[in-house]
Amino acid sequence: MSSRIHHLSCATLCPAAGRVPGLMPSRLVAHCLLVEGPGGLTLVDTGFGTADVADPAGRLGRTFALATGARLSTADTAIAQVRALGFDPREVGDIVLTHLDADHAGGISDFPWARVHVHRDELATARGRRGRLGRTRYSARQWQHGPQWVEHAADGDDWFGFESVRAVGDDVLLVPLRGHTVGHCGVAVRRPSGGWFLHAGDSYFFRGEKQTPPSSPPGIRVFQAIMEMDHAARLANQDRLRELHAGSGDEVTIFCAHDEIEFDAAAAHIDGRTVR
Repeated sequence: MSSRIHHLSCATLCPAAGRVPGLMPSRLVAHCLLVEGPGGLTLVDTGFGTADVADPAGRLGRTFALATGARLSTADTAIAQVRALGFDPREVGDIVLTHLDADHAGGISDFPWARVHVHRDELATARGRRGRLGRTRYSARQWQHGPQWVEHAADGDDWFGFESVRAVGDDVLLVPLRGHTVGHCGVAVRRPSGGWFLHAGDSYFFRGEKQTPPSSPPGIRVFQAIMEMDHAARLANQDRLRELHAGSGDEVTIFCAHDEIEFDAAAAHIDGRTVR
């Protein structure tokens, strides 16, 4: 079981649409986790990496950087935050990715020795750059260093009614949540005090979407529709997440990758203590 879980924001995004009141949030985060376990450290997502900060046009593309309003800072990178917490980055032995979009996987090149866990459909789509979105959303330069990929597919294990697959021991699981991308997953992490966190990645973008009935700013809804690879699956998995949120009580705490309010709540007080 993990001994401590740190909540890190490894990117700041300020989309232009956020300057229009009510259209969408003015600031988005990149919620990542650093999990202390008996075998070392595990990162869940990485945000942007140091090479993205050094060469945003080459690594991310000018269109992506401008559209997202990325505010790039070396201090925000996962490797800088690992060091700031007093750890040797080489203690990070595993990285578990919700998916391979540039704002989730850019930091993997800062940990070239780590095993990088990803759903096999996600890796195949990113490598093949399949379809319109596949050709534009993935940045192959972020993994040109040749990561130690560990490909996963759901093996039928049940986690609160969802298929799941062990990624790192029994305490970090990939939970397929197809829709935003073909191989998009949530990552379930067992909490030290019992129960689970579910990092839902980009399954949703706004805290109101996990409520019943759901709500979100119109700009968020438009963005999700533009970026989705499987419309029906995305909506079906949002429905399932709402059911889990309503029915899991204190057993499962769900958060997405980009909601600043969710991040601040998780980072400030988990199990009655400050974790960041």
